[in-house]
Amino acid sequence: PGRALDTDRWFVVAPNVLGGCRGSTGPSSPGPDGTPWGSRFPYLGVRDQVTAEAALADVLGIRRWAAVIGGSMGGMRALEWAVSRPERTGSLLVLAAPAATSADQIAWGSVQIGAIRSDPGWRGGDYHRAPPGEGPHRGLGQARRIAHITYRSAPELDSRFGGDAQPGEEPAHGGRYRVESYLDHHAAKLVRRFDAGSYVTLTEAMNGHDVGRGRGGIARALARAELPALVAGVDSDRLYPLAQQERLAALLPGADAARTVVSPYGHDGFLIETDQVGALVRELLAPLPQPRTAPAPVHTPTSPLS
Repeated sequence: PGRALDTDRWFVVAPNVLGGCRGSTGPSSPGPDGTPWGSRFPYLGVRDQVTAEAALADVLGIRRWAAVIGGSMGGMRALEWAVSRPERTGSLLVLAAPAATSADQIAWGSVQIGAIRSDPGWRGGDYHRAPPGEGPHRGLGQARRIAHITYRSAPELDSRFGGDAQPGEEPAHGGRYRVESYLDHHAAKLVRRFDAGSYVTLTEAMNGHDVGRGRGGIARALARAELPALVAGVDSDRLYPLAQQERLAALLPGADAARTVVSPYGHDGFLIETDQVGALVRELLAPLPQPRTAPAPVHTPTSPLS
């Protein structure tokens, strides 16, 4: 209450993404025969995930969102809502996400998928009933290390760690640098809470993101989204560079110039710079009418890998 997404004013829905492992169905979920889906889990695209979210909205009785808001993968899904279902999208905020995933971004995602699949514990995706410690934990950790480098900026990493050795360790004798210890820490955190199959599924979905595919190209697809829109990027984001958000804003009929989140933290700036992001949310929602009875729904797709 009282924050940018004021729950005294708005009914906020933040569904877990289809393919994930924190609530919605994913590779670790039981299949029709009661065993984990594993390798049988189908390929999913962002469009499939939004179709599932639309079904959820139907069940909730929500015909139209007051706003759809998302960052990173959530921004891809928010954009897909506006393009595929503009009549159900009252307004749009896209943070640190592109209209289509670039070759560079696909490359970064593909090496993460490769790290997981090259782990002997992957077992072709059917590892969920393996004994404790025998799943693809090393591959998942390596994928997270790769990803985390893209989530932060080079100047930030250099200012925090430089070329310093981890205290008590000597890189010349098998020890680690401080930045290696930092990456190890984030790898270990993710391995404890996330499923490798979901990581692969969601990364594949992000790699396949392109709102213009089968719709006559990006410009024609975005022209469908005739609704109020805000687009913002992080000035130090090397994963989804600001130029992508500038192009997106230029093509969305209801958007003006892209906003810039000023941050040293790279892509993760959209998660860290809460004051700046909150101001954008308030800017988007301020013109909307005050609900007289039940709060109007606001949909905020989440980004489980960040």
